[in-house]
Amino acid sequence: MQLEIDGYYLRSLDVGDSEAFYKWSRDREVTLYILSLYAYPQSRSDIEKWLLVINSNAKNVSFGICSKDDDRIIGYAGLSSISALNRSCEYFILIGEKDYWCKGVGTSITKVVTDYAIRTLGLHRVQLTASSLNQAAIRAYANAGYQHEGVMRQSGFRNGNFVDKVLMSVLSTEWEGI
Repeated sequence: MQLEIDGYYLRSLDVGDSEAFYKWSRDREVTLYILSLYAYPQSRSDIEKWLLVINSNAKNVSFGICSKDDDRIIGYAGLSSISALNRSCEYFILIGEKDYWCKGVGTSITKVVTDYAIRTLGLHRVQLTASSLNQAAIRAYANAGYQHEGVMRQSGFRNGNFVDKVLMSVLSTEWEGI
């Protein structure tokens, strides 16, 4: 499956993407606000193993974000903790290639994946958490239609300090799409 939007397309991840993920994992600026995957150092082997099984988990959907210009993977996004019972999930995104930062890519990709969650998967609620320090991401999510729900106080630990996480969501009844 492939989803497309202005200048970018989303495709399944595969083991061939491991070098890009390894490069991103070694760049502290890229992983500064990540609250899960890159919390601990990853070896190439660990990343390859993860990529081999990532598409087999029915409760997650992951996409590689690729530039149409050169077919290069620039990040990844997706949905985790998909609950058919509650018709909900959690959205995530990482733009690993810094030359694509601050260009609206995060907002565009967030809209496409959220639309997929609501219209294709039939989910009612899509939520996310972001480090309160990552104001650019919070603005991108708001621009994509997510609403601020609250703050999870000191729920993350980075660089020797506890940090707040901002909780945001969008509901199918308020989703206007892309």
